[in-house]
Amino acid sequence: MDQIKIGKFISDERKQKHYTQRQLAQLLNISDKTISKWETGNGFPEVSTLLPLCEILDISVNDLLSGERLLDTDYKVKAEENMVQFIQEKEENRKKIQTTSITGLISLISFLTLIMVVCVYTNVMSLPFKILLVIIATIIFATGFYVAVQGDRTIGYYQCKHCGEHFVPSLKAYTMGPHFIVTRRLKCPNCQKTSWCRKVLSKDS
Repeated sequence: MDQIKIGKFISDERKQKHYTQRQLAQLLNISDKTISKWETGNGFPEVSTLLPLCEILDISVNDLLSGERLLDTDYKVKAEENMVQFIQEKEENRKKIQTTSITGLISLISFLTLIMVVCVYTNVMSLPFKILLVIIATIIFATGFYVAVQGDRTIGYYQCKHCGEHFVPSLKAYTMGPHFIVTRRLKCPNCQKTSWCRKVLSKDS
């Protein structure tokens, strides 16, 4: 989906209805900052707000996802294209998650292997060589760990339990937030509430 195109479409339709961002936000019971994010292409309406937004702007969900008003002849084709895009996003994110997980695992195995070599052959290695191996092992582990963390943080989205907002947390919020399996305790940038947010691979989840 082209979020820039969709954002401009929302902006144009809002103005056609003579609503300000604040007025539209009040009708949807969200913040005007969220409307601004949508219209600049930096965010996308949550599933819970799609139908109310479309009703207010007098458009269909398919119009919204396409970023334009559709003719009846184009409607079915666009609906299928939008569905395929959601599926593709989910599949691509799943593959990216797998790749970053494998990278993290390989770096961990490499780190442990080098440390074991240093421990096992400690009597036949010079001190500078052992220090070098430990440094290399640490760099490999740190790099793999960073890649895995960044992948888990940025691939897909975290979904707020309260308002349904999909968002990517900051590195600090991600690192400091306790987690359990596929949920992490985070503060939602939309409703500002802290809850156990579920990890999802696409916004249609």
